[in-house]
Amino acid sequence: MAACGKGQPQDGGGGMPPPMVTYEAVSIRDIPIDFEYPGQTNGSREVEIRARVTGIVDKRLFEEGSQVKAGQTLFRLDPAPLAAAAAAADANVTTAEARLKQAEREFTRLKPLIEAKAISQQEFDTAASALDIARAGLKAAQAQSKSTGIDLGYTDVRAPITGVVGRALKVEGSLANAQGDSLLATMAQTDPMDVNFALSESDRGRVQGEVANGTLKLPESGYAVRLKSSDGHWLKETGKLNFSDYKADANTGAFASRAQFANPRGELSPGQFVRVVLSGAKRPNSIAVPQRAVLDDANGKFVYVVGAGKDGKPAAVPAPVVVGDWVRLGADEPNGWLIKKGLKAGDKVIVDGMARIFYPYQPVSPLTAEEAAKAAQQPPAGAPAAKS
Repeated sequence: MAACGKGQPQDGGGGMPPPMVTYEAVSIRDIPIDFEYPGQTNGSREVEIRARVTGIVDKRLFEEGSQVKAGQTLFRLDPAPLAAAAAAADANVTTAEARLKQAEREFTRLKPLIEAKAISQQEFDTAASALDIARAGLKAAQAQSKSTGIDLGYTDVRAPITGVVGRALKVEGSLANAQGDSLLATMAQTDPMDVNFALSESDRGRVQGEVANGTLKLPESGYAVRLKSSDGHWLKETGKLNFSDYKADANTGAFASRAQFANPRGELSPGQFVRVVLSGAKRPNSIAVPQRAVLDDANGKFVYVVGAGKDGKPAAVPAPVVVGDWVRLGADEPNGWLIKKGLKAGDKVIVDGMARIFYPYQPVSPLTAEEAAKAAQQPPAGAPAAKS
């Protein structure tokens, strides 16, 4: 009999009171907007460990994948051949010094004789030339000695930076050729950590257009950059943009950008895929509602607002809306819809209790969030009073 009746019940059906729903009053305000892009982590400094001299790898002095300090010895090449060369160079210096002293004594002996015209000019010129040659020979020997000493020092291959060293590319007994196959390992500085990402040409043009027409306001002091891992975990530290390319990549058409993050606890490692979130932009004079308040039907998206039913009592009135971006309403994750059309300031949008609404214009008992919280703390009607 009820199914054959005309119209919809106006009192919640079966004599039941109208269901309680929670609403939020719409306000016009500046809505924060985030831009999110895929990115990949890289060490802020990534270096190659190469042999500067040719030699046999004698020892590896680090654990692969470990943290090392700048100046720490990572590899030691066999020093014997270079030590012998350094000793020979030192001996050459000693010999050159002796030759120079002999040439100086000969020049000193002949100088008064040439003044007294007791010897020929040619004999004196020969002594002067020998002195110049001895001086040049000493300089060359000293330079060679210094060079071999430097080469000998290069047999200890040291870390140029503080960071994490990768796997060894040479094992003990292998040849490191300074003129060719010299790569021994790679390492990276992981605190701070760089994150590379790209802004597509279409996104950049859209942002510039929205800024020009006043629908988007960029942060004057720069974006706050946050990072989210692939499993949804937020990095505690915020980063800073430190590079944005002025030209698009010829292959992808995207503009390369980079942000830098402190990484004191080692949460980030080079090569990870992450999500870069740029915060600080705003949609001025806009309206946003919680995502759960927006519903779908055959005609598109709509919300229920508290309006007047046929009897003038509060009812759930459907209001078609046009939505824009997902936005944050005070939380880390986007949890609201930007409303482009369909609502105005002061509208009471129902945000909780939609499951109790079975048809449009159904009578409801609207409460604010504070009123709903108080009602939830009250015991149900007929419940026995708590005993002291």
